[in-house]
Amino acid sequence: MPVEPPLPGLRCHEHLHNFPPVSEWDNHIEYDAKAHPRKVPHSYMLIPTTCFNCESACGLLAYVDKDDLSVKKLEGNPAHPGSRGRNCAKGPATVNQLNDPERILYPLRRAGERGAGSWERVSWDEALDDIGERIRTALTEGRHDEIMYHVGRPGEDGFTERMLNTWGVDGHNTHTNICSAGARLGMSLWAGFDRPSADYANAKVMLLLSSHLETGHYFNPHAQRIMEAKQSGAKLIVLDPRMSNTASHADVWLAPWPGSEAAILLAVASYLLRTRRIDEPFLRRWLNWRTYLQELHPDAREDFETFLDRITDDYAQYTFEFAAREAQVPAEKVAEIAHLVADCDHRLSSHIWRAAAAGNLGGWQVARSLWFVLALTGSIGTRGGTSPNGWHKFIPEPPNKPNHHERWNELTFPREFPLCTNEMSILLPHFLAEGRGRLEVYFSRVYNPVWTNPDGFTWIEQLSNPDKVGLHVALTPTWSETAEFADYVLPMGHSSERHDTHSYETHAGRWLGFRQPVRRVAMSKLGHDVTDTRDANPGEVWEENEFWFELSWRIDPEGALGIRKYFESPYRPGEKITVDDYYQWMFEHSVPGLPEKAAAQDMTPMQYMRRYGVVEVEQAVYRRDERVIDDTELFDTTVDGLGVVRKPVTLDSVAPIVGEAGAVGVRHDDGTVTFGWPTPSRKLEVFSSAMRDWGWPEHATPGYIRSHVAAGEIDLDAGELVLVPTFRLPTLIHTRSGNAKYLNEISNTHPLWLNSRDAARHQVDTDDLVRISTEIGYFVARVWVTEGIRPGVCALSHHMGRWRLHPGEGSRWVSGMVEISHPGGEHTWFLRHKGGVAPFASGDPDSSRISWDDPGVHQNLAFAVHPDPHSGMHCWLQKIRMEPAHPEDRYGDVYVDTRRSAAVYREWLSRTRATLGPGGQRRPEFMMRPLAPTRRGYRVEG
Repeated sequence: MPVEPPLPGLRCHEHLHNFPPVSEWDNHIEYDAKAHPRKVPHSYMLIPTTCFNCESACGLLAYVDKDDLSVKKLEGNPAHPGSRGRNCAKGPATVNQLNDPERILYPLRRAGERGAGSWERVSWDEALDDIGERIRTALTEGRHDEIMYHVGRPGEDGFTERMLNTWGVDGHNTHTNICSAGARLGMSLWAGFDRPSADYANAKVMLLLSSHLETGHYFNPHAQRIMEAKQSGAKLIVLDPRMSNTASHADVWLAPWPGSEAAILLAVASYLLRTRRIDEPFLRRWLNWRTYLQELHPDAREDFETFLDRITDDYAQYTFEFAAREAQVPAEKVAEIAHLVADCDHRLSSHIWRAAAAGNLGGWQVARSLWFVLALTGSIGTRGGTSPNGWHKFIPEPPNKPNHHERWNELTFPREFPLCTNEMSILLPHFLAEGRGRLEVYFSRVYNPVWTNPDGFTWIEQLSNPDKVGLHVALTPTWSETAEFADYVLPMGHSSERHDTHSYETHAGRWLGFRQPVRRVAMSKLGHDVTDTRDANPGEVWEENEFWFELSWRIDPEGALGIRKYFESPYRPGEKITVDDYYQWMFEHSVPGLPEKAAAQDMTPMQYMRRYGVVEVEQAVYRRDERVIDDTELFDTTVDGLGVVRKPVTLDSVAPIVGEAGAVGVRHDDGTVTFGWPTPSRKLEVFSSAMRDWGWPEHATPGYIRSHVAAGEIDLDAGELVLVPTFRLPTLIHTRSGNAKYLNEISNTHPLWLNSRDAARHQVDTDDLVRISTEIGYFVARVWVTEGIRPGVCALSHHMGRWRLHPGEGSRWVSGMVEISHPGGEHTWFLRHKGGVAPFASGDPDSSRISWDDPGVHQNLAFAVHPDPHSGMHCWLQKIRMEPAHPEDRYGDVYVDTRRSAAVYREWLSRTRATLGPGGQRRPEFMMRPLAPTRRGYRVEG
């Protein structure tokens, strides 16, 4: 029999044979396991989509029953180059979300006070007309900054940015400064790009900060490749105060004092410099070492050998002994790490995203120091090394792309934080409370700031105030703590009920994924008429793309505002665009190689993407910095004093996604011109001119900033500890939905990790209740005594503690009923559970079989905002005081005084330096900025 060729995106040796062949995907037969021993066949259509339960976007195959069009299960898609047919528990659990008996199926409008739990069903037309009219009025009255779209993990690339540009608003807000702003700044200052992409599969040494195997940023695709590298002999180093699953696989696990990680990395860098175990040709060619000498050693000879001598002297203070004192670990363990790194042979793979960079004051210097080590070993952009995500990510151009606006919304990018890498999301309620602005229409989408962000009660205060937020629209498939305080709750589709394109840095290649509504695709294949995705989804659940098309049309029904033209079909002028139009044009015109791959299989590009759900754009992507700039690109360019090759630009020019407008490359000492790096010098910047120009010259080079929870800040004898809240239980879903019974069955307890020494000092034991006091209040948790965490540190996962106020709302699979009171006036808040998780009757018989009862503790409520003055990152780690629970305390209690929250906010804000850069720039242009305006928008007039 002929052998079916390997699936697109997989090499022959990687082809997974335990999947149905593609030729059977339209009619795959499986026998009903429940009917055994009888053979009862079921005919399925296998439709690819992608998972939406973390940012990996792993491929899924949905098994759609051809008899009733139900989705029976979801498994891995073997055509996907990132996940390669393998999924973690979250992917198959998507079926729980689809069949969740508590999901929202119809548009709802608030019928009483916000938070009172009174709702009425409305039509989509009613909701769209109301929202569209409010936005149209705000735009015509020049109140563009009062429109805000606030998203968590978007799950797509570029769609909403395009939409907001058509509206002419700078209203894009994200969750990034509770997630990754620290690591982004540390890397941006080096490379322009703000996210790493580790080539684990080919690494010789892997250096991980935190638990990437089970909870890392792209943990399923990365975990596969980390384990493959270990099987090939690679060494794994883990820095984490917890004994995570990743640490249990490490060759060297070091549990440093939180915030000391930069000291360890700088000690490694110092060792590499003084032993000259460095890649000198790489450093000579790619570091801006001349600027380093001019700025820090202006009297020194300007040659590379002098630079090496001076920088070695500058970092001589970072000895193994210094790092050991700061980290409170043995010096010989730091030395062991340095020796392993020195032996990496240009193949050091590393990734830092949250962990230390997200937890500590100055945590961005951890990422900055890590990239210093990568540079010294010559492991940047190499096979087995670490590259920027921009090399391994692909974002196609959409049809009819609008011009960029000129506005700058200081509710998201305030003057105090010129170097924040993303929007200052955590400070929004404080800005509203201060009167810095108001919101006429606020969209929350795949985001739950009342629960996810610190200081949730301040969020409730502002979301409850119609003078601060005129209309709150929650776009969500399920109830959440934030949706409780919305005016409209509009049901949006899960991962197999919507269209999106996306691409992530899972390995050293590039791919484009296509999420699609699987029942709609199956219905079309079977000849059913489908007008929009609501015809295929349960109830009146819609997909967001079609919602935004329709809303934009209603904002500008006659085209007078110049918006409607961007939502007309590229194939039928004057008619409203459809999702098929949008993606068909994209796949036909802006995905390299896709038309050819499709034609080779006698398909259109759209048919190819519908069939496979993904296309591999490029393999083995390395050293893009060395791409030679040809004569065509050099036309009409000049070369500045740094060797940067530039084209002319104006204030109306738009900066690229990263890099400065007009900069196309760098001329090297040997006369060659290559693409380089999207930094001001087009080189890797060991000295950051941006830090100098925006008021922080003392932090222009990689360094060590002692954390707000450094060892010297903690008085253990007074009952103080460091609380680490920045790890997650592996199977829990972040900002999506807690309504996934398979996952809740696996992870359903919420213990406070406590070392036995600390337990003895506090005279507590496993299962005892303790009161954890923070700057603004306290919460009550349950202890788990373990040697899996270092002394002086306790830890509590940030993925539990869900609650609901009203019986008809919320996720009963994972949340408890609570009551909220104000024992000391309107600014004192007290949350108490009225009951835990318990069995309940529903259309799913498993809901009556729930065996767990722990809803967890909503610890984030008791955290004040800690905006890092440089990166804007919320510094999650907390200095807390632990004591046995008081007699009146109950598990899960949370008390907060929001007046104290405001005081802590002002205290941290006072650490900033509100500085304009050269030419009155609000922010460095080279740094990535969502929804970037024209260059004119970057400047303060006058």
